[in-house]
Amino acid sequence: MKSQIEKAVYGGAGLAHQTEGEGAGKAVFVPFTLPGEIVEARLLEQKNDFAEASLLQILTASEDRIQPRCAHFGQCGGCQYQHAAYPAQVQMKVAILQETLERAGLTALPAIQRHPGAPWAYRNRTRLRIAEREASLRVGYNKRGSNEFLAIQECPISAPLVWRAAAALLQVAAENSAAARLLREAVEVEFFTTGDEEKLQMSLFVRKAQRGLDALCEQMQKFVRELAGAEVSLLLSSESKQRTRQPRTLEIWGADGLNYQVAGENYWVNRGGFFQVNRFLVAELVRIVSDGRRGAVAWDLYAGVGLFSRALARSFQQVVAVEASANDLSKSFKGSGKRAVESTTVEFLRSAVLQRERPDLIVMDPPRAGVGTEVCALLARISSPEIVYVSCDPVTLARDLKLLVAAGYNVVEIHLIDMFPQTFHLETVMILRR
Repeated sequence: MKSQIEKAVYGGAGLAHQTEGEGAGKAVFVPFTLPGEIVEARLLEQKNDFAEASLLQILTASEDRIQPRCAHFGQCGGCQYQHAAYPAQVQMKVAILQETLERAGLTALPAIQRHPGAPWAYRNRTRLRIAEREASLRVGYNKRGSNEFLAIQECPISAPLVWRAAAALLQVAAENSAAARLLREAVEVEFFTTGDEEKLQMSLFVRKAQRGLDALCEQMQKFVRELAGAEVSLLLSSESKQRTRQPRTLEIWGADGLNYQVAGENYWVNRGGFFQVNRFLVAELVRIVSDGRRGAVAWDLYAGVGLFSRALARSFQQVVAVEASANDLSKSFKGSGKRAVESTTVEFLRSAVLQRERPDLIVMDPPRAGVGTEVCALLARISSPEIVYVSCDPVTLARDLKLLVAAGYNVVEIHLIDMFPQTFHLETVMILRR
């Protein structure tokens, strides 16, 4: 099938239309293509409304096409845009965000302000699979579109310390029998580093209990002096249950977390705790959310470790940080004008409506699923004069924004912060006011 790529779509593919046969006119998604390119593709799977295809060859290449940096690009499921020059990646994301918002009926919007970052070595957290291949332990990811293991030799979007630690892990396994026994029971390993790469945490996930963490960490420190703490956690036997239940900690070594510094603030991040992944753009994200905002009361919903709460506490008399798992937040976010609340956002807002509370500002950074219908309805009743919505999914963002706009809010600023270069993922900050 010969087609012209019309545009990039969310998910990483390019959109074309079938020009011949029974499916003429049907939308076709072709990965690893760029807008304007003429390509030859092979149809793989026909759905009712669209088809999926694989790229056979580029007949007319875009001037934005470049040679991918990583040897595993195309096979690995992690990156989708390495074939595009970085400015073109950002432009594709802007166009995708714009179209997603317009499709939801959100028109007459302000121009999207773009905030690019360093395109490589930005990830402070990387989770790798561990598997034995040809009698040697290897680390890797899933092959694109499958659960099949892909052994890798590099990951250029990860911080250099993270990849150095992964290499050290394999070296120790080859030289130390106790470490090798532990790692042969391991399914995955996760590394998390501070933005300056001064400290590192490691989490191992195993199929069955096996001692040896102390020996492993002591040997690793010979190669990675930055290793500050580690743990071994037992995964459940059922894959479906793994997604809904937390692994059980078996062994720990060293510190339980890291002090992560952003824009003059120190954040305690427990091993395995959520933190923004782009070590170069976290401070920019905090600046966009907090700068120039001040008043009596601000709420930080889905607060996590209090990334935005601490910045807001500089200019608001009281900041309430709301987080469903707020044990660590309660210990670190305290003092005059600071209050941590352990609650889901919806429960907190239900109570706030009953108490007729109304803050000057609401900041919310929900997971990919967005905030949803009930939270939007509660926000409309509370009627705060300003809402800052941080989103990592444009589809759920557009759905929620439509409800908030219908409730009387206006979108006054749109910021696209490219927290995930080389991938289709995008981070957005929306400023809404009444």
